[in-house]
Amino acid sequence: MLNLFTALQILAFDVSDRLKREEKGASAVEYALLVAGIAAVVVVAVKLFGPKLNELFTNINVKGT
Repeated sequence: MLNLFTALQILAFDVSDRLKREEKGASAVEYALLVAGIAAVVVVAVKLFGPKLNELFTNINVKGT
């Protein structure tokens, strides 16, 4: 998990450095990599916290009824 986070962080810093150096801005490929990285982080977060959030909202619903 830490390796994935580290790789995404390095990728983000690399893209940020390129944006600062180039006057043209980022290419479509760089934007696609950023979107893919963000999507991967969201999938991992849902996978990790999904069951806990489901249990939390189920308990709230049961107590509220």
